[in-house]
Amino acid sequence: MLRFILGLVGLGFAGVLLISFFVGMSNYVTSPPEPTAEEEFHLHPKHLRLASDGPLGKFDNKQLQRGFQVYKEVCSACHSMSLVAFRDLAQIGYNEAEVKAIANQWQIEVPSTNPETGEPATRKALPSDRFPSPYANETAARAANNNALPPDLSLIAKAREGGAAYVYSLLTGYRPQPAELLKKFPAAKTPQGLHYNPYFANLNLAMPPPLTTNGQVTYAAGNPAPTVDQMAKDVAAFLVWTAEPKLQRRHASGIAVVIFLLFASILAYFAYRNIWATQKRKVRVTGALDPKNQAKSARAKAKQGVAG
Repeated sequence: MLRFILGLVGLGFAGVLLISFFVGMSNYVTSPPEPTAEEEFHLHPKHLRLASDGPLGKFDNKQLQRGFQVYKEVCSACHSMSLVAFRDLAQIGYNEAEVKAIANQWQIEVPSTNPETGEPATRKALPSDRFPSPYANETAARAANNNALPPDLSLIAKAREGGAAYVYSLLTGYRPQPAELLKKFPAAKTPQGLHYNPYFANLNLAMPPPLTTNGQVTYAAGNPAPTVDQMAKDVAAFLVWTAEPKLQRRHASGIAVVIFLLFASILAYFAYRNIWATQKRKVRVTGALDPKNQAKSARAKAKQGVAG
């Protein structure tokens, strides 16, 4: 009796789910959800080709140094890079003296403690220090940015879909809000204090355009002209390095593993051909096909007078 009741309960539950499914499908077909401004006007990142792309990609140190210069002169005023140390810059071509100079001349000092009074203080950065945050804490960061928290850029190229292409597209994607959007979605007008950018998820972000004019950062002789587009590409490449500084080593290891596996597969194939290919498998007949079992079956049938 109990099983019967439980079966009825289960059937009722399954029936309710089935009815809910068909009602939901019917409502979706007859009354589809209204499109939103984000769905219609959000753009996917533009294509960006970097030297580090692909399984054989390698970092272009000159481009990384230009990107670091853009970060230093433009981005570091608002964005931290807490997972990167000054001494890591040696990996992109800076020598020891240059790293020490960069750390010592960094515009934001490192939080410290006065050894004599025990009071909070600041000091010049050392190569072993990580890049200091421009704000004392999250509250101070939000207070200075219209309650928006500037993200840390250490892993931004890995944390955003599209990676470097997203960073590049965002930096070069600021534009006036299109009239078509306002005509179709009047309530989607960009609020005061925000800036329209179709590459951002909800189209409006608090960060004003950081790269506004060509030549905003002065590159050394022998480098490409510092246009907005070029500066955006360079800082995007630099942020790929900060997110994965061991990329080249990983690529080299992957190539070595592929070569080893290919070589091992060839050796295994020739070993098979030379040793095992000429050996025939010896299959032992068992079960009903075993002659002994067939003989026993025939004797048993004859004894009982069964045909066949």
